[in-house]
Amino acid sequence: MTNNFDYREALKKIPHKPGVYQFWDTDKELIYIGKAKDLRNRVTSYFNKDNQFNAKTKVLVSKIRDITFTIVDTEIDAWLLENAMIKKHQPRYNVMLKDDKTYPWIIIKNENFPRLFWTRKIIRDGSKYFGPYASVSMMHAILDLIRETYPLRTCSLPLSRQNIDAGKFKVCLEYQLGNCKGPCQNFQSESEYDQSITEIKDILNGKIGAVLRNMKADIDAAVSNLNFELAHKLKSKFDLLEKYQSKSTVVNSSITDVDVFNIASDEKYAFVNFLKVMNGTIIQTQTIELRKRLDESDEELLTLAISEFRTRYNSQSKEVIVPFHPDIDDDQIKFTIPKQGEKKNLLDLSHKNVLFFRKERIDQYEKLNPEIRTERLLSNMMKDLRMNQLPRHIECFDNSNFQGKYPVSAIVVFKDGKPSKKDYRHFNVKTVEGPNDFATMEEAVFRRYRRMLDEGGELPQLIIIDGGKGQLSSALKSLKLLGIEKQMTVIGIAKRLEELYYPGDQYPLYLDKKSETLKIIQQLRDEAHRFGITFHRKKRDKGTLATELELIEGIGKTSAEKLLKYFKSVKKIREATGEELQEVVTLKQANAIRAYFRELLH
Repeated sequence: MTNNFDYREALKKIPHKPGVYQFWDTDKELIYIGKAKDLRNRVTSYFNKDNQFNAKTKVLVSKIRDITFTIVDTEIDAWLLENAMIKKHQPRYNVMLKDDKTYPWIIIKNENFPRLFWTRKIIRDGSKYFGPYASVSMMHAILDLIRETYPLRTCSLPLSRQNIDAGKFKVCLEYQLGNCKGPCQNFQSESEYDQSITEIKDILNGKIGAVLRNMKADIDAAVSNLNFELAHKLKSKFDLLEKYQSKSTVVNSSITDVDVFNIASDEKYAFVNFLKVMNGTIIQTQTIELRKRLDESDEELLTLAISEFRTRYNSQSKEVIVPFHPDIDDDQIKFTIPKQGEKKNLLDLSHKNVLFFRKERIDQYEKLNPEIRTERLLSNMMKDLRMNQLPRHIECFDNSNFQGKYPVSAIVVFKDGKPSKKDYRHFNVKTVEGPNDFATMEEAVFRRYRRMLDEGGELPQLIIIDGGKGQLSSALKSLKLLGIEKQMTVIGIAKRLEELYYPGDQYPLYLDKKSETLKIIQQLRDEAHRFGITFHRKKRDKGTLATELELIEGIGKTSAEKLLKYFKSVKKIREATGEELQEVVTLKQANAIRAYFRELLH
């Protein structure tokens, strides 16, 4: 190392134990925090010359001027401590968690006749908190369900037994409306109230099935005792809870208590989704965004996210469902990577959520910064098409003819992922006789790039040929004649199955039908076809009209083309005076034209 830091002496002080290490720079600023099963081995790896770090990590190492560490008993302790320290200090080179919201909780207050309400502030007073809820609307829906099912007090009166027995309180409007049963005047016993609180806790914990079973037993008992009024009230509650459960249950109720995680990432960002499942019901869900700093792996990012979510939601689940094993070993947690069944369905659901969230965020970024979308699209194309440079300049060729007549070639140009219509070109084929698509492609490609080289133009990074192996071979033949075949990527696209062909490769490349790369290629192909067909039709129509004029005595092909070029249409030729016609043809020819059209009118 050349940063004037004697890392060898620092490493001698670090033990072979689990813990958390911190890197400091010359200004004594904390720049990175990491965890390790073995502190000595992990920190040593940063200074090992054989390690092939990316550029960002090399910059980090060059800035290290001091190393401190904290020893813990287990790897899981290191995992949790790392997460807590990163959140507190937010070092420059650590993953940045983009989530500065304060999420709401549902609280059951620690008091006589507990109140139920929501809050964003946690006070350690023995009250029970449920959440946090990433969706405020979902939280309010649950609160409304509970309040409709269980009449609870909303006042803040000190309802001690002594105060109630002394008759210090009177019922309020909530009692008159049926929203409270009046415990303040002993109209509701504390045991009955506490039974409602117990059921509410079960509901908030996702144990709706147990509540429904107990309620069903109470309904049956009320009917047996001919207490139909109580049975009706209980049945109304039962129906509300059952309806809520039917909307919430997504998996088999045998899945009692699991956490589910999935991740989607790109070069700069990662997104992790969390689902909390209790008794077959998803009771919590959230997706967070992580901004990469040192090209962290998905394993590292998922590990960080699992720690964050389990701490945030105070999850004690013994089973965690994941797409791959995270970068941690913990005897207290069973990591499951399902291949099929209900747990695989849950993992797939989490994946759908994280992909949706990722797309939403990317769309937001790209609306505000269109250049970001362009760079992403071009990077994806470079990767998908196995290129070694961004395809900022793309050209696509298409041929068109009508039964071998009027052959034309069209070229459309995309720059930075968008059509550059001023650069579109079309060619009248000069050297090909009859319907020969391969020869037509060979001529068009040769003429296009010979002129570009002569004029010192910038060659494209990607050339797309509308057609299969034959058209591609013809195009490549012309590029080889010009000596530029290795200066760009050349592919052919066949219409039938949208196969992409590469020179010298007998097997085509198939891109995902939803791939943005394929969509851009299809757009180029369709645009080239449209542009070529438009020009071809004009030429064909002109040729057809010229053939009609050639029926006039004394008018040959050359004269017919001159007339159409001057007058633009047969109609104008028909309406022209003799003097006007003589601007293009001789007097004899002009008289013949006027006589021909007069005869057609009779």
